[in-house]
Amino acid sequence: MPRLLLITRAITFLSVLVMLPADIGAQNPQPFKDWKNSSLSDSLIAAPRMACESVVSMTGYEFSILSATSVAASGPLPQFCRILGQILPEVRFELSLPASWNGRLYMFGNGGYAGEPLDAPGRAMIRHDALQRGFAVVQTNTGHDAALEPLGTFAADQQKLIDYAFRAVHVTAITAKRLAQTYYETPVRRSYFNGCSTGGRQGLMSAQRFPEDFDGVLVGAPVLDFASTQMSGIWNAKALASGPLGADHLKVIADIAYGKCDASDGVRDGVIDDPRSCTFAPATDLPRCSAEGASNTCFTNAQTGALEAIYRGPSGANGSIAPGWPVGAEVASPRGSDASGPASSGWAGWFVPSQPAAPSQQLAYGESFMRYMAFGKADPRYDWREFDFDSDPQRMGDIRRILDATDPDLSRFSSHGGKILMYFGWADPALNPLMGVQYYEQLTTTMGQASQDFFKLYMVPGMFHCGNGVATASFDAFTPLVEWVEKGTAPSAITAARVQDRKVVRTRPLCPYPQVARYRGTGSTDSAENFSCVDPDAR
Repeated sequence: MPRLLLITRAITFLSVLVMLPADIGAQNPQPFKDWKNSSLSDSLIAAPRMACESVVSMTGYEFSILSATSVAASGPLPQFCRILGQILPEVRFELSLPASWNGRLYMFGNGGYAGEPLDAPGRAMIRHDALQRGFAVVQTNTGHDAALEPLGTFAADQQKLIDYAFRAVHVTAITAKRLAQTYYETPVRRSYFNGCSTGGRQGLMSAQRFPEDFDGVLVGAPVLDFASTQMSGIWNAKALASGPLGADHLKVIADIAYGKCDASDGVRDGVIDDPRSCTFAPATDLPRCSAEGASNTCFTNAQTGALEAIYRGPSGANGSIAPGWPVGAEVASPRGSDASGPASSGWAGWFVPSQPAAPSQQLAYGESFMRYMAFGKADPRYDWREFDFDSDPQRMGDIRRILDATDPDLSRFSSHGGKILMYFGWADPALNPLMGVQYYEQLTTTMGQASQDFFKLYMVPGMFHCGNGVATASFDAFTPLVEWVEKGTAPSAITAARVQDRKVVRTRPLCPYPQVARYRGTGSTDSAENFSCVDPDAR
């Protein structure tokens, strides 16, 4: 390969690192929105039995305590002991122990390829939210520093790959429980995990491999079939390379698809309730360009072909590799937890590059996976265009066994008394929501009706990756999880809100899959009380 081309690709690769947030989709931003201590079993309140600074003496062979610092109370944030440590070989962790402890451990997950700074502002905010509720709070970087080893480059080291895949969360949870028990002279009563995207995969992996680590796991948009997800990213990039799309094209697609499918659930509200019922077909529904040339308002044969390939999904000589992408994420929506940012298509960045000559986020993650994880040996020069969908998927058995969290047998977790709530946005542009539906169906097939005793799935119409979109994407699924674990109260509908400019403009029930929210026929369609959770075939 010519040296100039290698340099150009390296510059392009580095440019995408600047575009990708270090903590993409760590979790839904409202995990404690409905939390009320008085509604839960909070009889155990423990205080420290040793000085915070003395925790450094707990350094041993398995882990080292780098520092233990007492942080003074400030506003709603209580006084707490902030412990920084490292588990062999390079798993960094942070454990924060409040002065008044409710007996629970709260661990939150990572985003993307992890390696985030433990003191990143977004992660500090999550820590503080949990501390204010009396939780001991723990997190890990999974064993590498993304600033030094960006994307999947760390996986050239087999131990770092294993730590990222499953070990780091496990050993961090064990270490946190040990430290908390010594600090309070009281064992952890309940332990919880909350994560979205990579964090969702971490939560499922923990339930599958280490069923006693957590009593409750909140799983958001999990990249549970990691290998197939990255292959989908390569497939989509190949399709769009032959028929590139611009922002104006995405608006046309969204306008036509939503115009055709929005009202299929009985309410025209700017949301496609279930994209599987949408009959949108690019080749027949989109305006076609004349022979004179392309424009921003019509589609060439190459562009409609690219879209058909994306909605059909990747396949090869051995059949389908992953489900086709559901329609719906092409729509533009304001960004930010209160939807106050500029409007942008869900496909912008993920499918269609945000900068000229830069890869999409799907491609950046996918090519890094192929270079450093997929085939058992790192090849930094690997070109994503070389991927063979007929033969290469069969070469991924080893990485699937390490990284995928697809095991549908959760009998050990269920026997332990564990509970799982999973949610997925139907308009997720980063991870295919059908991945979550397929896992749910495989779980119920494997475990039968017993799966309903410990596992619930909530599909969120119109929600992008872990939040935002045109959905009622502000909701607290964590409090119902705790109620289920500690009081045996199985969750039913979860009330979600759409927030714009810090104001609630719509509420809707999120229903346990396969149920869907149906309008009762009277009252405002922006009020959850006017909807019921029913079977999808009910009219």
